Amino acid sequence: MIDMTEGAIGRKILRFTIPLFMGNVFQQLYNMVDSIIVGQFVGKEAIAAVGMSFPVMFLVIALMMGATMGLGVLISQFFGAKNIKSLQRTIATGFIFASVFSFVIMAFGLIFADSILRFLATPVDVFVRASSYMRIIFLGMPLLFGYNFLAAVLNGLGDSKTPLIFLIIATCVNIFLDLLFVIVFKWDVMGAAIATVIAQGISFLFGLIFLLRHNKIFSFNKDSFVFDFEIFVKSIKIGVPSGIQQLIVAFGIMVLVKIVNHFGTNVLAAYTAATRIESFAMMPIMNFSMAISTFVAQNLGAGKIDRINKGVRSTLIMVLSISFVTTILIMVFAPFVISLFNRDSLVIEIGSEYLRTVPIFYFVFAIMFVFNGVLRGAGDTVVPMFSSLISQLLLRVPAAYFLSKILGTRGIWFGIPVAWCFGMGFSFVYYKMGKWKTKRLVKPPLEEEAFIEVEKL
Repeated sequence: MIDMTEGAIGRKILRFTIPLFMGNVFQQLYNMVDSIIVGQFVGKEAIAAVGMSFPVMFLVIALMMGATMGLGVLISQFFGAKNIKSLQRTIATGFIFASVFSFVIMAFGLIFADSILRFLATPVDVFVRASSYMRIIFLGMPLLFGYNFLAAVLNGLGDSKTPLIFLIIATCVNIFLDLLFVIVFKWDVMGAAIATVIAQGISFLFGLIFLLRHNKIFSFNKDSFVFDFEIFVKSIKIGVPSGIQQLIVAFGIMVLVKIVNHFGTNVLAAYTAATRIESFAMMPIMNFSMAISTFVAQNLGAGKIDRINKGVRSTLIMVLSISFVTTILIMVFAPFVISLFNRDSLVIEIGSEYLRTVPIFYFVFAIMFVFNGVLRGAGDTVVPMFSSLISQLLLRVPAAYFLSKILGTRGIWFGIPVAWCFGMGFSFVYYKMGKWKTKRLVKPPLEEEAFIEVEKL
């Protein structure tokens, strides 16, 4: 665990981010293996089918993040305030809620999978495969929720190394099973889905057993492992706006995919490959955003506002430097990286077009995510919700639709940075207003009756 309320600011943020980044490299490998293997060994229709699950799974992850966002903020702030008793009750409350919620999502997905695919205008030659893949993934939803909740708790505590270990195990298992089920057993996209669910289950169960045995904060008793309604209500007040924000983003992506689908399987396959590559490019930015959220939450809990401002400046310098290098590399090697997924010349051409249009604006995305991370760490989630509503639904989707009528597929790609530019400006202005500084959710150190030194743990 890393206490971010003391020590060198830039070094603490970087120290937290590096394991997080490495973990997300494996997370993206975990997600990309399905696409690469089915794209190379089954065909472009198969990679398109796997790609159809992305906006739906993003929606599910958005629901999970929104549902537990407030709990994550409370975990970081209680940790910063050194209130371990409340910290444990918050973790227990979140785990109980996430468990119940995951089964609700699983049932919903199994019932409405085909209806969702029809809404997205899924091409006929992709539909059956996409339906099979999604249904299997939904069956593993409790395992996915379980792992991601454990990782979120540890990140809130400043521990980004332990989730990395769990993720490495899951990635290795997933790659091995993908090769076995798809290439050897010839199970098509169903094999890739089954491999993913098994890998998620192994990482979750291994992580849970490890933490219960080796992390004292997870040493619960009958008084600490309870559903605390007061904590839950407090977290809901933070999480509902954030949840709505995530749902808006997810719905915007789903509508964007629907626009893409009208251009056919080749464009869908190219879009799937390009966005898988883009997920790698955006990883460092998103990891630094998570780091600054934890940094802000801990220091706000400790009452150290000046330290937060210095942390934001350090983080901006790092993300802008990384986004510049990433943009150059992606644009230069666009055809090669698309060919890793599928060798169809038209797929490579369309995918390269995407990767030579959107990355120009990665610096805008980077700035937006840093300031959103600050607001998220402070628990100030209402304003970002309205920002997402305007940028995703009122700007991104209409821009992509109308520009696609004029510029074809390139018009869809230009619609994406339109939303980023607005979101960046909105978040920056609100950050400068400073109202987020008043959002501290817990008492500062020495005011808590249950004060315990974290170092003793």
